[in-house]
Amino acid sequence: MMDDLVIPSRDDPRLADYAVRLATPGDAAGIARVHVDGWKTSYRGIVPDAFLDRLSYRQSYQARRQRLEAPAPGQRTLVATEPVGWIVGFADVGPAREALGFEGELEALFVMRRYQGRGLGGWLLETVVRAQLAAGRRSMLLWVLADNPARRFYEAFGAEAVTTRQIAVDGAMLEEVAYGWRDLAALVGG
Repeated sequence: MMDDLVIPSRDDPRLADYAVRLATPGDAAGIARVHVDGWKTSYRGIVPDAFLDRLSYRQSYQARRQRLEAPAPGQRTLVATEPVGWIVGFADVGPAREALGFEGELEALFVMRRYQGRGLGGWLLETVVRAQLAAGRRSMLLWVLADNPARRFYEAFGAEAVTTRQIAVDGAMLEEVAYGWRDLAALVGG
């Protein structure tokens, strides 16, 4: 069961004072901050500015609080925290929402820009993979905007492009790429 997930400690000295854990409803404000700021910094120039400018901490907080208080079956959120406990990254994980031949889905993964490059994204991804395996899911996909440079992060971890689709965001048509891992156990060494 994912609630019993033991999150491995990291040997990387850059992460010695950081933690990755399951989120609680009390984490909603911190996750909302990372979510809104992540969209505004990651997608500026990709997603219409008007859409990004309308993103609201309050609306994100309300959605996050609801997700954490009453998650859909199998859905969980993980958070990465810095030494004083501030949330600096998060990942949403659960069963696949579309029938594309994958059992699980990484719905979102964000690390605040100033904390990137320390290994937190990889630690979150590894923990997501372990959570999926603990839930009995052996494969996983995620959707990434085609123009998002973060695609290289997932490719570096062995994700392969599976398919594409067009989505409308504030009147603009954008391409998304589905990336997938067919064997999650191989990703974490067994």
